[in-house]
Amino acid sequence: MSNVENVCPQVLRGVARELRRLAARPPAGVKLVLREDDLTDVVAHIDGPADTPYAGGVFRLRLVLGREFPAAPPRAYFLTRIFHPNVSPATGEVCVNTLKRDWRPELGLEHALLAVKCLLIAPNPESALNAEAAALLRDHYGAYFARAKLLADIHARPLHARPEAQEGPAESAEGGARSEEGPCAKRERRPPPAAASAPAPASASAPASASASASASAPAPAPAPRPAPSKDKDRRRILKRL
Repeated sequence: MSNVENVCPQVLRGVARELRRLAARPPAGVKLVLREDDLTDVVAHIDGPADTPYAGGVFRLRLVLGREFPAAPPRAYFLTRIFHPNVSPATGEVCVNTLKRDWRPELGLEHALLAVKCLLIAPNPESALNAEAAALLRDHYGAYFARAKLLADIHARPLHARPEAQEGPAESAEGGARSEEGPCAKRERRPPPAAASAPAPASASAPASASASASASAPAPAPAPRPAPSKDKDRRRILKRL
C-alpha cells in the first residue's frame, strides 16, 4: 500500500534525489528499479556475494518507507525466496540491526541496501526469523550451505540464464513433425496389394493331351526290314520256268 500521501513532501523530494543518484551510480552488486509512481516503495536487485551460498543469484529486495521515514527505518522484504536465518520464510521480512535499533536518519537508502547485502555475507543466527536455517548455520554449516545454494539456484537465477520454457529441442522437433502430420493431415491412399491368384487345378485331360502332343511330336519309327526269301522258294520258281 502506497505511503506517498502520508510522507512529508520535503522528505519525498529528498528520496527522489537519492534514488536518482543511486540509479546513476549504484553501489557494487546493487541495481535500483525506479518507480516514478510511488517513491515510498523501492525495489532493487542484489547480486549474491561471492564465496557464499547465494553467489551467482540475483535477489529482488523491497524497501518500504513509512510515514515516519527517515526518523524510522525502512522495512525490508525479500521478494525472491531465500533460505537465510534472518529472513522470514513466510513473508520475506528481513531482520538486521541496521534497520532496527541501530538506525539513524542520516544513513539513507544506500546504507539500508548495503546492510542487507552484508547480511548475505554474515548471517546472524542470534536474531533469527528462520529457526531451521539458524540451527543449521550453527550446528551443520555444510547442510546449511547446500540448502541455501539449492534454493538460490532454483529461485534466484538471473533472467538470461533461465531456460525458455517450454519444450526442449527434441520435443519441439517432435511437435513440429506432429503438426505437419497431425490427425487432419492428408495422406496419399495406396491401393491394397493384389492378392496372388491361386494356381488353376490341373484338368484330367491334361495328361492325355500332354501324351498326345508328345506322341505327335515324336518321330515315326523306322519300318522293319523284310526277311530275305528262303532258298527253297527260289528253287521252285526256277523249276517252274523250265
